[in-house]
Amino acid sequence: VMRRDGSGFYYFTGRADDMFVCGGENVYPGEIEKMLERHPAVLQAAVVAVPDEIKGEIPIAFVVLKERSVSVEDLKRFALESGPAYSHPRAFVVVDELPVATTHKLDKRPLKARALEARGPAAVPLERRTPTQTGEILYTSGSTGRPKGVVLSHAGQLWALSVHVAATPMAGERSLIVAPLYHMNALFNVSVCLLNGIEVVLMPRFDAAAYLKAVAEHRCTLLSGIPTMFALMARERELLARLDLSRVKAVTIGSAPLTEALVARVQQMFPQAAITNGYGTTEAGPSIFEDHPQGLPRPLLSLGYPLPDVEVRLEGGTGDAGVLHVRSPAMFTEYLNLPGVTGARLRDGWYDTGDVMRRDGSGFYYFTGRADDMFVCGGENVYPGEIEKMLERHPAVLQAAVVAVPDEIKGEIPIAFVVLKERSVSVEDLKRFALESGPAYSHPRAFVVVDELPVATTHKLDKRPLKARALEAAKALKR
Repeated sequence: VMRRDGSGFYYFTGRADDMFVCGGENVYPGEIEKMLERHPAVLQAAVVAVPDEIKGEIPIAFVVLKERSVSVEDLKRFALESGPAYSHPRAFVVVDELPVATTHKLDKRPLKARALEARGPAAVPLERRTPTQTGEILYTSGSTGRPKGVVLSHAGQLWALSVHVAATPMAGERSLIVAPLYHMNALFNVSVCLLNGIEVVLMPRFDAAAYLKAVAEHRCTLLSGIPTMFALMARERELLARLDLSRVKAVTIGSAPLTEALVARVQQMFPQAAITNGYGTTEAGPSIFEDHPQGLPRPLLSLGYPLPDVEVRLEGGTGDAGVLHVRSPAMFTEYLNLPGVTGARLRDGWYDTGDVMRRDGSGFYYFTGRADDMFVCGGENVYPGEIEKMLERHPAVLQAAVVAVPDEIKGEIPIAFVVLKERSVSVEDLKRFALESGPAYSHPRAFVVVDELPVATTHKLDKRPLKARALEAAKALKR
């Protein structure tokens, strides 16, 4: 292994087969030996790598000293000050001479046994893991409250991945992922890609224009994201007209309610793509639904049909509508340090998702809204997501967000925030459309036109900043 300087001179670094990995870093024994021999008391140095349960391999140094007055602590300090911390020798052995072969070259083989002795027993003996033990702790996005640590087992995650093994190899496919890797969505997506031989392109943060350029530049075939991301992409009209996005075969949209209007826009952006409405939760590990086992085509906004070995039931409503409860092999075991919350949401292995669903005659499931988002207006149950879907069917509306505010007469009333494609439409037009397209009790009592809707770090819509503006809009109605 060599390096070349700016003048074209070459320098020997070490043998490629001598290199070892310590804590994820490539280490060359020869580089450590050179560094140690710069110490005024060291005549010769030899470094040997030995196995380590934590770091992989660690360096042990053998030194011949010019003078015995220097201590091992002095040498350790010198090594830490003179080179990267990851490559400093974990132990020093002072010897009278280093072994050489008949060719008079240094022969490190006799040093191996002594290096293992110098290392001693592993400082932290690794515990043998079992399938039911904690495999990972992932935090929820906090979109419905404070983020919670979700404890997931090794066995559960292995099962969840196993159901996503493709029937045929997917080499040649390329997925673009931008969601934070510390949340379930992106982490699981990356794992599924690697499991199936799919190349992964990662973006550090979302920007609509940069995302579209990356799709074209890297010839991505598989995309995934949340509705807000694709709504923002749809605004990049000039860029969309220039880019070749024809290689995209599949788009999965999830983590928030999806509307027919947005599906139509995404189909225009990626005309060759099959579009799927995805659903999952961190607690469920994350997958719950898939295609119909009898091959029935999935309806446009359907989340799919329950996976094999996944049990689902709808509670608190009619037989085909209610709050989704799930039990599966991938189910989380607890919320970290929150026994009260765990007990309220996880009972006898059944997880209360808090998501209101309906089921059609073929067994397909559809998202209606969050149970804790529902409000009562004039004695009627109203779900903001249903109003948002209705508003986004208007040809001039790009995005909509509905917030409930208190009202002395109705209990609570909906206030709508809209991002428009074109400013020619009036608030009166939107009110009329809402009254004609849905039940009168759920029509927004006020509309606020905004340039964009607030999003959290996970790119999900964050309605909390809208609350104060909704209250102001409601007050204006009474003036």
